[in-house]
Amino acid sequence: MFGPQSKMDIAFEWQAQFHILRPSIHARRANIIVKFQDLYGFTVEGNVDDVNVLNEVREKVRQQGRVWWALEASKGANWYLQPQISISQGIGLKSSLKLSGFVNAITLKKLIRKGIPPVLRPKVWFSLSGAAKKKSTVPESYYNDLLKAVQGMDTPATRQIDHDLPRTFPGHPWLDTPEGHAALRRVLVGYSFRDSDVGYCQGLNYVAALLLLVMKTEEDAFWMLAVLLENVLVNDCYTTNLSGCHVEQRVFKDLLAKKCPRIAAHLEALEFDVSLVATEWFLCLFSKSLPSETTLRVWDVLFYEGAKVLFHVALAIFKMKEHELLLTHQVAFDKIGFMTTNTISKQRKKQETEVMKELDLRMRRLNSISTDEK
Repeated sequence: MFGPQSKMDIAFEWQAQFHILRPSIHARRANIIVKFQDLYGFTVEGNVDDVNVLNEVREKVRQQGRVWWALEASKGANWYLQPQISISQGIGLKSSLKLSGFVNAITLKKLIRKGIPPVLRPKVWFSLSGAAKKKSTVPESYYNDLLKAVQGMDTPATRQIDHDLPRTFPGHPWLDTPEGHAALRRVLVGYSFRDSDVGYCQGLNYVAALLLLVMKTEEDAFWMLAVLLENVLVNDCYTTNLSGCHVEQRVFKDLLAKKCPRIAAHLEALEFDVSLVATEWFLCLFSKSLPSETTLRVWDVLFYEGAKVLFHVALAIFKMKEHELLLTHQVAFDKIGFMTTNTISKQRKKQETEVMKELDLRMRRLNSISTDEK
């Protein structure tokens, strides 16, 4: 076992203290619902079979971690930063590039696709994404100077950011606190002034929040956001008219028709526009749609191979659900049954009371935390 391995093993326990929500001695084991918190503080809920699958995945990732640590021990801590070339260059290696660099490139791509150990993720991301290089081109005090310069400034971007902070992963034990809100605000406001063409776009709050949880420091999260928007993703994805995002959606529709023609034809027959679901995937980089564990596996590859990964994952989701999708039909009016506006209004009133109670309780909790910190 290599030095940091014990720390990783502890981390991969995922704080797995399972709480059975609806136990029943007559219920099938697969129907027992369990709830626990993952490594990044998100609540995960599923049946026992889901948990078993997660445990199998964690064991594979744990084994993958041992491979990383072995390479760290044998090749050095930053072995993946040695000269690399694309695999497509193959035999035509330039004499200035060592064969070890070519081997490292192949090894690294395979390793990243199988997942980066969480404890190595911040360092690997920061190096391989280009964030470290980008940071090195400005004075060391750049981020702090930027925050000082924008302190107290009021713009449409800052107002939208303030509006979105409480809605970013509500209930998270750190993000949904005054401290978490403040850190996320500084990252988002800082970037909105760094790039006025982007400013702030809804969706970036979820991306920046997850970057904060992984990178641990605001400044590193800021530079990861910068390299993501300026180098990894296509241009204009987050500008005012979202032109880049619209282009990506059209590309995705074309790819869906080529790679999954049966699904594309079926959805077209239903007059269903896939951008209704895929737009959020591309803007939030799956952070709102997939479990954090899965999302970060996607980001592992995204920061190394680029935006094409988003298309791979989006197509994979449709392909995995191909059978179910082909069986779907427009059931909104055919099979749901009779429903009146009055019925819905009664349900709204019933739920409104509960919602207001929950919001009041949440506000009291935040105020209590804020008071304790003073």
